[in-house]
Amino acid sequence: ANYGAAKAGLVGLARSLARELASRQVTVNVVSPGAVDTDMLAALSKEQLNQMTSMIPLGRIAGAEEVAGVVGFLASPAASYVTGAVLPVDGGLGMGH
Repeated sequence: ANYGAAKAGLVGLARSLARELASRQVTVNVVSPGAVDTDMLAALSKEQLNQMTSMIPLGRIAGAEEVAGVVGFLASPAASYVTGAVLPVDGGLGMGH
């Protein structure tokens, strides 16, 4: 519950900052990653990992570089008109089944 509450709080903070800082041409966005191949997932059993992967529409775990690519985009001039957004990088998991 604490993890979820913290994430929701950060989304609220980011949206508030996006509104507050837009007049200064500062953009604020949230990247919301799903399962990413990190040490956090290394603690899971093979069975748990397979179960998690089976729920992801793309059928795989993300690489850290895939999340980094989204962050790089948001930091680039190509995203200069994107603010207050929450971008899921979750292989489609957030859209449900």
